[in-house]
Amino acid sequence: MYKAQLAALFWKYEAFKWDSHDGFLLASGKKSPFYVDCRALLAHPDARWLVANLACASIQQLPFEAIGGLEIGAIPLATAISDYAFATQPSRTYRTFVVRKQAKDHGLGKRIEGAANANDRVLVVDDVLTSGGSILQALRAVEEANLHASHALVLVDRQEQDGKNKVEAAGVSLISLLNLEDLKAAKP
Repeated sequence: MYKAQLAALFWKYEAFKWDSHDGFLLASGKKSPFYVDCRALLAHPDARWLVANLACASIQQLPFEAIGGLEIGAIPLATAISDYAFATQPSRTYRTFVVRKQAKDHGLGKRIEGAANANDRVLVVDDVLTSGGSILQALRAVEEANLHASHALVLVDRQEQDGKNKVEAAGVSLISLLNLEDLKAAKP
């Protein structure tokens, strides 16, 4: 039920666009008839609550201490999941972290910011999965920081460019809350 409600919110908040004629240019440089804008979706508290509820149900049996991923898409997702897990019963505490696309050239020069500690088991998250590039970049940074990820979670798997297989080929199981078929089926 929550999954269908979340898919419907993508349409309500105009966070899913479908243009089979002109399509949309993706970060990978390829065109797609679909555009998934999780930033627009996650700007709404009802959507964040549904996302966090579905995510917590999907990860409740996984052992990890911290949750995070590549800036910017992972920030609201990791925060929503962490806050929801803390507020529900039984309460779970997941610290959060952010992986910078590149290390800062000032201050401490850190690539990973937040509350992840060496040897932590972590859940890597991202808003949308297409080619898997963002998740794989985050996984490399996590490994370099001596963090351990066995699972990754995405809000939407676009089911394009073989992203899921690329992530799983890196030895990480992928969990997706929705996919393109879910979003298309929710069209009002």
